[in-house]
Amino acid sequence: MYPHDDMSIDRFRARLAAGESQPLDWWHLCRERIAAREPEVQAWEVLAPRTPEPPAAGLLRGVPVGLKDIIETRDLPTAWGTGGYLGTPGSLVDAALVTLLERQGALIMGKTVTTELAYFTSGKTRNPHDLTRTPGGSSSGSAAAVAAGMVPLAFGTQTAGSIIRPASYCGVFGFKPTFDAVSLAGIKSFAPSLDTLGWFANHIEDICTTFSALTRAPAIDALPTLDGVRVGVRSLPSDRVLDADVQRALARTRIRLERLGANVVPLPLDERFAALVEYQKEVMAYEAAQTLASEHRQHADSMGPRLVALIEEGQTLPYARYRQAQQAANELRQVLSRFFVDEVDVILAASAQGVAPEGLQATGDPLFCRAWTLLGVPCLNLPLGRGHQGLPVGVQLIGDRFQDDRLLAIARCLMQVRPG
Repeated sequence: MYPHDDMSIDRFRARLAAGESQPLDWWHLCRERIAAREPEVQAWEVLAPRTPEPPAAGLLRGVPVGLKDIIETRDLPTAWGTGGYLGTPGSLVDAALVTLLERQGALIMGKTVTTELAYFTSGKTRNPHDLTRTPGGSSSGSAAAVAAGMVPLAFGTQTAGSIIRPASYCGVFGFKPTFDAVSLAGIKSFAPSLDTLGWFANHIEDICTTFSALTRAPAIDALPTLDGVRVGVRSLPSDRVLDADVQRALARTRIRLERLGANVVPLPLDERFAALVEYQKEVMAYEAAQTLASEHRQHADSMGPRLVALIEEGQTLPYARYRQAQQAANELRQVLSRFFVDEVDVILAASAQGVAPEGLQATGDPLFCRAWTLLGVPCLNLPLGRGHQGLPVGVQLIGDRFQDDRLLAIARCLMQVRPG
């Protein structure tokens, strides 16, 4: 066990304030862990070549951070998971995220592995809990790096399920904020009305502190109790059978919520919500065909077949069908917001169908994330369960749009209760 395994951002800040740690201490401990675990996990595309200058201040002062390799950086190359047919030695400017992080004192450790252009073609990364299994995609390296203790914080993006699914498979917290809550400037686009920046951490308080650091929101404390908090239980789609491991994780989470006083009930979403999964697929294909038009024209022969198939599907999708999907999603966002006012404060749902699948040629199915991503609501994976062979199983808590701080305050309270 490494000296920083139980360290959170807030605890490290307290140590800095007390003179018990120096700003680069965590950086050096993480480099030691990377040297030990990277040969087997393979979470990194490139590491920072030199030790940074000690940061002076900020909510993330001295916190080592991983960046998904679709996030532009001036000082590090970006390859977008393409294995060489695309790449740049460095950008003219950093992505907005990089500047926001550095203003808060974070230290950029390097670029983490992603799938090809953040779609389904697998990268080299392995699940730290079982090296024969996928860590999920497309933010595979970021989730695995946090799970392996290589960094306390790493960033990814979600277009279908690329924050929540790998967080569930790797047994870490994964947060996808409200759509557009944090800028995507300087991050490679796939489907602009879906792409959302998010992050992974081993501690719920680190998820909260990072949200405050990037948005300037007030500090998010745990609610003292969940008395009166209304929790609706509903996974989308609702017609798929969840693995027994996930069913148990949902049941145990319900018990934890009720211990704290929450009222947990089924959420009666009507039949219109059943179509959201297919709408998300159509929106993603249509927009990817436009966003990646140049890459497809120049590099289709080098692209993975699944990515080519998606782009070509999007090229044939009628605009009328795309418009129908977007209009339906807009209507259902309003319907869901009324549910959040009248019936529930948060939703409890499955993060994935089961534990991380065996093999490294696929990244698992984002099925149980697609609808929520299309709706643009904040989603948080909670690493609360263990399935067969001790593998992680996560569940999602979901809030209304721009109620991220409320969702996180409820989650912090929930995480104070021991499993039962």
